[in-house]
Amino acid sequence: MTSKRSLGGSGFDVAPIGYGCMGISHAHGYAMEFDDGVRTVREAVEAGYTYFDTATTYTGITRSGKSSINEEVVGTALAPYREQVVAATKFGVTINADHSLTLDSSAAAIRATVEKSLRQLGFDHLDLVYQARIDPNTEPEAVAQTMAELMAEGKVLNWGISETGEEYLRRAHAVTPVVAIQNVINMSRREHEAMIPVTQELGIAFTVFTPLMKGFLSARTDPNRLFREGDDYRRMMTQFSAKGVAQAAPLYALLDEYANAHDATWAQICLAWLLAKGPNLIPVAGTTNPDRMRENLAAADIVLTAAELADIDRRLAEIKPENFGKE
Repeated sequence: MTSKRSLGGSGFDVAPIGYGCMGISHAHGYAMEFDDGVRTVREAVEAGYTYFDTATTYTGITRSGKSSINEEVVGTALAPYREQVVAATKFGVTINADHSLTLDSSAAAIRATVEKSLRQLGFDHLDLVYQARIDPNTEPEAVAQTMAELMAEGKVLNWGISETGEEYLRRAHAVTPVVAIQNVINMSRREHEAMIPVTQELGIAFTVFTPLMKGFLSARTDPNRLFREGDDYRRMMTQFSAKGVAQAAPLYALLDEYANAHDATWAQICLAWLLAKGPNLIPVAGTTNPDRMRENLAAADIVLTAAELADIDRRLAEIKPENFGKE
């Protein structure tokens, strides 16, 4: 596997592909039973992953009716490997019963979430904690100051920001250095590519979430596919409709072409495309299938040339995949 990537100024070097733990407990149908979830995370460790992404909001119900708290699963799974891995979690968001979000990055809310994460993970400190969403009622300087205090107390080692823009990042970073941002980029969502040069200038890692578009880009999609039983929110995503799949034909052709050229899978091409965009990018992909875990991690061995990267970007601009599934 290609050499590790630096997690900004944290001092941590991690595998070039991160492991997203959300689907074990949240939003992708019934949550896995606790022991199955623990085994899955440990399979990811054994496969070679060293960066693991969770959050207090990642909760769900198992088929047997038990509550699943992702941080508890992840903390238990990673306990034997604590010195070998980095676990990232988040603050600033509450998911309401109607699926709406409450954003709160006040000092009191941050502290409450950090304490909750420490308790649920079973850790004495958090390696990295992201502000999950920007709270319009709290200035970035205030958030950064709270993080400085938590770092001074030894409860948090590093902090990052998810779904951030340039101005917010620069203002926060000037108060307490940010080691990573976490924004979405994939072959259908490219607006956050503008943040790549900003993070490179500041020496900040860019962990990329949803690099495979919730699985839409990992394999040819059947519009009649059966998602996991339970509350799988992908059923509501327009790209998974028959119309969305039909509109994706040019992108599927592009992926076929490059996958064949590199003897790779679609998922590997999508991940290699991101890795080629900068040495500070770390795509975070989630799967509960051990074969897919190894497949995703092996994407780091696929090297796209500058000419190939330019060709893919040019063709994506012509395809306009951001319109998939939309009227």
